[in-house]
Amino acid sequence: MSTTFSPGAQTSEDVRTHPRLDDGDHERFSHYVPKDKLTEAMIEGTPVVALCGKVWVPSRDPKRFPVCPECKEIWDSLRSDNNDGGDD
Repeated sequence: MSTTFSPGAQTSEDVRTHPRLDDGDHERFSHYVPKDKLTEAMIEGTPVVALCGKVWVPSRDPKRFPVCPECKEIWDSLRSDNNDGGDD
């Protein structure tokens, strides 16, 4: 916030910027996020966190982009951990 003083008057200017959540490649890939979180984010315009850690506000059709390799690797490892047939 900046303030300018002049005789008998005061002007206040509120300067706000929008946070930049991520400069990464989220524009080039579709990322894995929980479906309910994605739906909520698309409606409300709130940020989501992908499996790979990317944070962004989704606004595009994810079917138009290739899947993030890091998200896919994490998802595949989670699925294989759940389907290994072992008794843990």
